[in-house]
Amino acid sequence: MDDGFAIKVDHVSKTFRLPLEKQTSLKGVLINFFRGGKRRYMKQKALNNVSFEIKKGEFFGIVGRNGSGKSTMLKLLAGIYSPSEGVIKINGKLTPFIELGVGFNPELTGRENVFLNGALLGFNRKEMQAMYDDIVSFAELHKFMDQKLKNYSSGMQVRLAFSIAIRAKSDILLIDEVLAVGDVAFQEKCFDVFRTIKSEGRTVVFVSHDLNGLQEFCDRAVLIDYGDQINIGNTENIIMEYETRMAKDNSNAAAAQYGDRPGSGKYIVEKVDVSDATGKPINSMKVGDEFTVSVQYKRNEPVEELICGVSIVDANGISIIGPNTKEAGFKLTRKDLEASNKIVAKFNNNPLSPGIYTVTVGLFSENGTSPYDYLTSATSFKIIGKARHGKVTTEPNWSIS
Repeated sequence: MDDGFAIKVDHVSKTFRLPLEKQTSLKGVLINFFRGGKRRYMKQKALNNVSFEIKKGEFFGIVGRNGSGKSTMLKLLAGIYSPSEGVIKINGKLTPFIELGVGFNPELTGRENVFLNGALLGFNRKEMQAMYDDIVSFAELHKFMDQKLKNYSSGMQVRLAFSIAIRAKSDILLIDEVLAVGDVAFQEKCFDVFRTIKSEGRTVVFVSHDLNGLQEFCDRAVLIDYGDQINIGNTENIIMEYETRMAKDNSNAAAAQYGDRPGSGKYIVEKVDVSDATGKPINSMKVGDEFTVSVQYKRNEPVEELICGVSIVDANGISIIGPNTKEAGFKLTRKDLEASNKIVAKFNNNPLSPGIYTVTVGLFSENGTSPYDYLTSATSFKIIGKARHGKVTTEPNWSIS
């Protein structure tokens, strides 16, 4: 056996057979009997021909949208599922952090569950007694250990389960969104544990929607989309490719939402595009890249004045940038208003921080209060780069005074 690898995944596929009808009733059983006892199924391919190798001591990420097959892959690695095709080789002792709390008994106290879960991990009672205080301290559950587990919140149960699970001295750890229900302070404590594990040179396979966490910890990553392996390599590049695909999907979804909207309809927005410095339509860009928003409009009824406003809105619905032609002193001429035309807003200085943004466009009368057309989420785009604090990115000149 090659001691250089921890995990080998060789052309692995996983297909599930899903029954098309339930047979929980007498009627269902009779129908199935008269069919000759054969149930009807449909096949769902969760993973298709996936291959990668993880080296010993590597922190490896699996990236993809919901339903892409990430969790299925972890369950295959954990031995919960068997591959439909292909081979998986594990070189070392493995502990899955996939469904924390499996093995907990809700009718037992937190204290009793500590010893029960520890036994499932292979520790004897004496070893668990030596670790007990540290487990409770890390979980911050001193006041609750003699209460039944069924009275714990989901967050409390995850904290306790994680505090026990990290005691396992395994060569390989599988981690799947186990921190999703923990509070921010506890998540930071868990990240400190990850840093310790990484410094110890242990192998970790990490699935998370926290892209910043993936980028901080993972040496490499694989991108899976709808069961297909898209790419594998440097984590930053994989995340950038994932975000680009997501931004494109969001843009297509936003474009499909054109419909009834406020306004008299004298002028209407026909199309909104985001382009790069060369004029090429884009769905994503790096921090600081200049970009252009183009608003194609159509005249249905002549007017004397037209104001165009463009708002860049973040994922929380907050307008980060909201310029308009009137405030900029840009006046459309009579000729500009005689027919369909295109207004172009070029952002030479792009201060937007990493994230997904949508574009809202409004066409207004001279006073700026009566809309001719108002289109929210006309399109969307992604700003890619290292996470920074704040909604906009600008670097001051630092000094000591």
